[in-house]
Amino acid sequence: MAYNNLTTEEKQIIVYKGTEHAFTGEYDDFYEEGTFICRRCNLPLFSSKAKFDAHCGWPAFDTSFPNAIKRIEDISFGMKRVEVECSNCNAHLGHEFTGERLTESNTRECINSVSIKFIKEGNPLPEVLKS
Repeated sequence: MAYNNLTTEEKQIIVYKGTEHAFTGEYDDFYEEGTFICRRCNLPLFSSKAKFDAHCGWPAFDTSFPNAIKRIEDISFGMKRVEVECSNCNAHLGHEFTGERLTESNTRECINSVSIKFIKEGNPLPEVLKS
């Protein structure tokens, strides 16, 4: 089974680890109830209940579903950060920041809107695709 087809913009972020411009993403100022899934493989990543307004320009979540994401050290651009990837297909999602005291979990998963897709509560989740 193959992954979902990606547009050029989606590939730039998901495959080549790009970042969408702040405050331009579809889900930055978005607060409906449902589930955010990986755009590449459909793996459920975040509940809308975990989303919060971090005023950072990207969707922010303070928790993910168990085993949905993996964290990888990222030392690109002369910075030391934690990259967040989909645990199923290794899609680049964004970065994790801790210690900001924005939520009780003290974690902010800063996610590119292009890397995720929203499924409204009550709608069935699509099948998770494997490579």
